[in-house]
Amino acid sequence: MDWIYATLGLVILLLAGDSLVRGAVNMSLRLGVPALIVSLTIVAFGTSAPELLIAIRALADNAPGIAMGNVVGSNTANILMVLGVPALLATLHSSECETRKTYLYMMFASLLFIALAFRGVFDWPAGLVLLAALTFVLGDSFLHARRHRREMAGLSVDLDEEEEVEGADPDMPWWKIVVFLVLGLVGLPLGADLLVDSSINIARMFGVSEVVIGLTLVAVGTSLPELATTVMAAIRQQADVALGNVIGSNMFNLLAIIGITALIGDIPVDASFLRFDLWVMLAASALLIPFVFFKRDITRIWGVSLSVFYVTYIIVVLG
Repeated sequence: MDWIYATLGLVILLLAGDSLVRGAVNMSLRLGVPALIVSLTIVAFGTSAPELLIAIRALADNAPGIAMGNVVGSNTANILMVLGVPALLATLHSSECETRKTYLYMMFASLLFIALAFRGVFDWPAGLVLLAALTFVLGDSFLHARRHRREMAGLSVDLDEEEEVEGADPDMPWWKIVVFLVLGLVGLPLGADLLVDSSINIARMFGVSEVVIGLTLVAVGTSLPELATTVMAAIRQQADVALGNVIGSNMFNLLAIIGITALIGDIPVDASFLRFDLWVMLAASALLIPFVFFKRDITRIWGVSLSVFYVTYIIVVLG
């Protein structure tokens, strides 16, 4: 039954997260919040809501290994699995993308996260540092997006098309917005409760630690939305969406999820993270260098390689 509860919790989390994003996006646009602000904040935070609720619930259940494992494992899965599997279906033409700046921010976030991890615990000072870094990144992204908007206006580009926001429906009635918000706000904690509780039981059943469950079962589950988005991007030949999705998700996982959770309670860092998992996460992030800086496409050969790396990592963790 624990496997069924874990699957049910994951499905509820993913649906509730999507519902919250749709409701929040359309409420903000109806209240006159600029689409640019909505894209950089509400959509980004909303899509990370399942991971945040899992981290908070894991902390409340005295299973901080799930919180850390989910973030570190998701970042590794986002690169090796989320980019590897779609590349098996179709080449991702990453050579046409300009993601250097956001990639450097992601690497900075990874190094900052690892440095703070060696303190042995993510407490409120560490949380403030991570959130300060997130504020800087969001501020810079906002300024860059505003400059881009002005340039497009000068070129008479259709700004409505440029500022299209995921989940936006200008004709959505208020009652529907409220329903989406309620479903999201009720579903997220319910799904997190089911997933975390059942994951702890599964860990005990198989005699493995919560860290391992966080790095594998929970991390793969919460990476499924990114995987679905990237598969569609590969089919539609939108490599910029695929890379941007992965890089942005990884930054938010490190800076926002652990940053906010650390303000609620201390998250001890298991020694296994310092010995192995954090370095795998960093090495996986470094694998993006040829695609970001040397204009290489993510071909099927790369897809096979990334997927094999991920399967090997999972086998080592479970072993």
